Amino acid sequence: MKLHEYQSKELLKKYGVPVPDGRPASSVDEAIAIAKELGQPVVVKAQIHAGGRGKGGGIRLAKDLGEARNHAESILGMTLVTAQTGPEGKKVERILVEKGCDVEREIYLGITLDRSKNRLVMMSSAAGGMEIEEVAKTSPERIIKETIDPAVGFQPYQGRQLAFALCLDAKLVNPFVALASAMYRAYLEKDASLVEINPLVITKDGKLLALDAKINLDDNAVYRHKEFEEWRDITQEDEAEVEAKKFDLNYVSLNGNIGCMVNGAGLAMATMDLIKLHGGEPANFLDVGGGATRENVAEAFKIILRDPKVESILINIFGGIMRCDVIADGVVAAARELSVKVPLVVRLQGTNVEKGREILAASKLYIVAIDDFAEAAKKAVELAI
Repeated sequence: MKLHEYQSKELLKKYGVPVPDGRPASSVDEAIAIAKELGQPVVVKAQIHAGGRGKGGGIRLAKDLGEARNHAESILGMTLVTAQTGPEGKKVERILVEKGCDVEREIYLGITLDRSKNRLVMMSSAAGGMEIEEVAKTSPERIIKETIDPAVGFQPYQGRQLAFALCLDAKLVNPFVALASAMYRAYLEKDASLVEINPLVITKDGKLLALDAKINLDDNAVYRHKEFEEWRDITQEDEAEVEAKKFDLNYVSLNGNIGCMVNGAGLAMATMDLIKLHGGEPANFLDVGGGATRENVAEAFKIILRDPKVESILINIFGGIMRCDVIADGVVAAARELSVKVPLVVRLQGTNVEKGREILAASKLYIVAIDDFAEAAKKAVELAI
C-alpha cells in the first residue's frame, strides 16, 4: 500500500521528523485558503503514487496568490505522466499546498529491505533530488549504505557514519542521527517496505527538512494498522488489482498478452517463466490460492478477460486442496457469462482431475487441454495473435 506525500509527511512528523507546513486540497478554493494561511511563497504539488512529478510539471512554485491559483487550476484534474506512471499517466485529484523554503543543499535518505543480505539497509547520498534514480544506475558508489543488525536495530554510530560520509556540518550531525533513527522506528512500527525522504534538504538557515517523503506499507501487515484504512487511495491503484483484493486473489497486472490463472505463487512464477521461455509475455500474475471457491475462480477469470491486451489464456492448476472440478466449474461459468473469444489452454493435475476435464470437454468452449506443463505454455504462446 502506497501513501501520498502528504500522508507520509503526516506520519513522519509524528515520529519527530521536521517537515514543511502544508495541507492537502482537492479544490482550487481550498488550495487558495491554505496558501493565504501559510503566506507566500508556496509550492503546489500533485499527489499521485509515482515519482518524477517535478519533471512532469506536477510541482510548481507560486510567489503570490495569483500564481498559486493558476498552478492549482492547472494541476488539479490533469493527467500527470512521469517515468514511473507509464504513458497512460495518473489523474491528479488532490494537491499539497506547502510553505516554500530556501534550500542550501539536497540529500537522499531512505530505508528498505536488502533481500541479498536479509537485512534492512539505511541508504544516503549527497546526490539527492530528482536525479537519484540515475545516480543509482550510473554511479552506485555515491550511495552510502549502513546495514542494520536486527538484533540491535539502527545504532547512533551508524547515523554518524552516514553524516560524516555526507560531509555534514558538525552542528547537523546529531539532528541527522535523530532524524534517521525516527525513520527507522517508523519503518518498523508501521510495517513499511520503504521509507524515503528525497530530498532531505539543508535550509539556508542551517536546518534539516524533509521536503518530500515516500512511504510504502507491507500489504500483508496492513490489517494490523486500522488507522491506514481511510488513507488507501484506490483511484491511484490498478482497477483490476483492487477488484481482485475483494475476492482474496493475488493479482498483478503486467504488460504481456497471455493471461495466466494459477494456484500457488511458486507455480505462478514458474508458469510465467515458461511463457517467456517460449517467446511470450504474461499479461498478469494471478494466484487463486488453495482455498478458492467456484465464485472466486469465476471472478478471477473475469478480471483476466477485462484486460484488452489478453489474446490467449493459460490455466495451470495443481489440485491439492484446490479441486480441479471447482476450477473447471468456475472457468466454464465465467467463459459463458462473458462470451469468451480468446483461446484457452488448460492444464489440470491432481484432485478430481478427470471430473474437471469432463466439465471442460462438455462445455463446448474453445479449450485446448494439455497435460504437459511446458507444452501447455508453448501452446498458449502459439495461440496468442
